[in-house]
Amino acid sequence: MARVYNFSAGPSMLPESVLNLAAAEMLDYKGSGQSVMEMSHRSKEYQAIIDEAESLVREIYNVPDNYKVLFLHGGASTQFAAIPLNFMNGSGKADYIVSGQWAKKAYEEACKYGDAQVVANSVDKTYSYFPKTKREDFRPDADYVYFCMNNTIYGTIAKDIPDTGDIPLIADVSSCFFSEPLDISKFAVVYGGAQKNVAPAGLVIAIVREDMLGKARDITPTMLNWQVHADNGSMYNTPACYIIYMCKLVLEWIKKLGGLEAMKEHNEAKAKILYDYLDSSNMFKGTVVPEDRSLMNVPFVTGDKELDAKFVKEAAEAGFINLKGHRTVGGMRASIYNAMPIEGVEKLVAFMKKFETENA
Repeated sequence: MARVYNFSAGPSMLPESVLNLAAAEMLDYKGSGQSVMEMSHRSKEYQAIIDEAESLVREIYNVPDNYKVLFLHGGASTQFAAIPLNFMNGSGKADYIVSGQWAKKAYEEACKYGDAQVVANSVDKTYSYFPKTKREDFRPDADYVYFCMNNTIYGTIAKDIPDTGDIPLIADVSSCFFSEPLDISKFAVVYGGAQKNVAPAGLVIAIVREDMLGKARDITPTMLNWQVHADNGSMYNTPACYIIYMCKLVLEWIKKLGGLEAMKEHNEAKAKILYDYLDSSNMFKGTVVPEDRSLMNVPFVTGDKELDAKFVKEAAEAGFINLKGHRTVGGMRASIYNAMPIEGVEKLVAFMKKFETENA
């Protein structure tokens, strides 16, 4: 059976070599006579898997020694509550940069637990640009500043890390995780859902500076207390065992490719092919200001809803699936995460050119 090109915003496609290896090891992981799906998380075999996954996170991102790496449950959306419960406990204030739906949801969740404030917002233009900030925009006594680095729905990315001075900076990097180098030392917390670039759905990886831990309020549920997970090596309860194994395989794939510098080159090459076509097309137009364009998520429209629907339908029939845009933007969206080959983008652009010619 021929595989399609999956442009889903998540869960997204995984590297074929990773899927093949996982399939080969499905019934018997390295001579253990069992699948990782069946394996006790307390076994020495599984301990080696999670230890290697953590080691790869640290190596690939060059994580400083004073940071913990946590493998958490509940998706990034659960962390919208966990973050204020763990960290908004000094002044009880937190400042949020709202650049899209997920940052907005995180802000709304934080409002339940303290004095959360929006310091910058791009809702006025349907989040088609990333709001700019300067250090004096933030309250000096805020417990943290929060932002979502790459906006999956709207296709924007923060090209510059916000300057928050001494205020701890927290970033949701779900849809740009492991896509290019990132200086972890500039953040107090970096976290993201794994289902875009790192693994199947069901896992959050958090990289947290140690001095941020131990501040959770008394009402924090045990499963949302990051200190508990740090103290127990992400095994306070049964972790997402198989997904962490898949994460390990994907990180091995990234390392073999040459790490994040090579990954960035790969992603820039793909994005350039698609953006160059959008900038030259008379039918398709990108929706994001050029200076804030994401390498991962590319929304575009024709300006005609019926034509958009026709394109999505015919694209799916041609093997390009999950191109329908989010309802708040409309049109189309091509998510071209790490595992999307350059060939997939080239073939999509060729199909778009053909569609444009036939429907001019």
